[in-house]
Formats: sequence, C-alpha cells, structure tokens
Amino acid sequence: MALRFLPTRRSRRTAPRALATLPHGCGALDLFVQDPVGLPLPGARTKLTGPDGREATRGRTDPNGIFTATLPPGSYQLSVAAEGFEPLRTSVLVEQDERTTLPPATMDVAPAPRLPQPGEWRIDPAHTSVRFIARHIGLAEVHGRFNAFEGRLLVGPDPQQSFMEVAIEAASIDTNVPARDNHLRSSDFLDAANYPYLHFASERFVHRGGSRWTVQGVLNLHGVSRNVQLDTRYLGVGTGMEGELRTACAASTELHREDFTLNWRKMLEAGIAVVGATIRIELDVQCVQAAAVR
Repeated sequence: MALRFLPTRRSRRTAPRALATLPHGCGALDLFVQDPVGLPLPGARTKLTGPDGREATRGRTDPNGIFTATLPPGSYQLSVAAEGFEPLRTSVLVEQDERTTLPPATMDVAPAPRLPQPGEWRIDPAHTSVRFIARHIGLAEVHGRFNAFEGRLLVGPDPQQSFMEVAIEAASIDTNVPARDNHLRSSDFLDAANYPYLHFASERFVHRGGSRWTVQGVLNLHGVSRNVQLDTRYLGVGTGMEGELRTACAASTELHREDFTLNWRKMLEAGIAVVGATIRIELDVQCVQAAAVR
C-alpha cells in the first residue's frame, strides 16, 4: 500500500525537532505519522531500506508521532507499521545537506481478524505455551514455563459474552534447573502438594478495537483468588494440517507475588529478596473447535 499523505499544513505542535547541524555529506528526513482522525500515532515502527535492499535505519515515532533520521543522500524505501493499522510503504529521496520534511502520513485502521464461530473450543497444549519471567535477587531474569495444562473457550453469539477457563498443574513448573524447580514446588512457593492447580476463569471480554482485547477474570493460585486482567492480541482463525479450524491469541499480565502469599518468609526475614515482587506471565494460545477434538 502506498504511503498516504494529507495536503494539510503541519501545526507547530507536530513540527519535528530541528537538528542543530547535519553531519557532513548527509541529509535528514522528518516524518509525522497520524491516525485517521489526525491524532499523533506514537510507537509506529519505521524502517528505511536502501536501493540494495539493506536496512539503512529503523526506529519508532516519538510520543508526538514524529520520526527523524539522518542518512547519506540517496533514494530509500520507507515503511511504517503499527499494530491495528494497515502498513504504509513509499519511496523517499534524501538530499545532501538538506532536511526533507514529508507531509503528514495517515495510517488506515486494519480490518479486524475474523472472529471464531460461536461454540466450544479446546486449548491445544501442543501449540500453546504458558511462560513466566521473574527476577532473581534483583539482578538476572529467570524464565520458566508450565508444561501441563488444559482449558476451554466458549465463544458467545456476542463475542464479548464469551467465557474462558484454564487449569495449570503447579507441579509442571519448569525453569530448566531441577533443584530450583523442586524448591518452587515446595511449601516455600507454590506448595504443589496442597495446591495442585492454578485456575483462571474469565468474567468479561472487552473489545478495545482492532485485534486488541482485555480478558478480565479471577486467578486462583496458592489457595488465594485475585482479579487479574489479560492484555490480549487476537490473531484470527486458521485451518490446521488435518482441516480442523483453529483460533489463536497472545496475552500477558503482571502478578504481584505477595498478593498470593508467596513470600518465602525465611529469606525475606533475612533481608534477601530472592524473587522479585512482580512476575510477568506470557501466553501463546491455540484452540481447536471442540467438534474437531478426538
């Protein structure tokens, strides 16, 4: 899709920051990216590629929707992408010792992915991952996953009235270090013997526009129930190798460890914060239509 420019004059509010001096023999390119109603679009991914196909530079628009690059003179392919919007592409020319200020570029909203059919869908463990990230003694990140889980998605005629539940086996925690995993299963942390499952049940699906959804629900972990919110990106519907219908999403949330009484008291009393206060959860989920599950 060609880059769509509006022939409107740029306001001072959206004017790019001036560079005091250009490097010798170079030129500069300024671009303002906006949404269909003319508001600045921050965080848009912007890339410039040279005639040889090699990437010259990349970056993101700032909070005011502005992207600025300094480049050797020449012709470049400019591409702009942002989640929920149609990508933009065009050719631009950077001239030596000159600033090239492009007219505002307007990004069109991308069509929403096709929603799954109403009915029951089952989580496919072979194509789903439940991951977490925590900090160890405030320094390195520890990455782990749960290997055993099951769940279902009930899609309503109104998708915002859908329901999802997931049960995760606490003992299936895996950080690729057996001694650490055994400790995480113990009463110091998950206490898998007394609390064998982590259970999530949704209460509300909220469409935030495009492919973005929020799934609000209750997580029961370590015998404690707390409200959590999954920031979700819906990925659409596809057909599997055996002709079965599949639907997928990616979701994430942040948990506060002490909300679930995971304190590891002995070490905390000694003043050692072995596990960070927050744990990030990341989900990649594929579901198969229940009628196709054998």
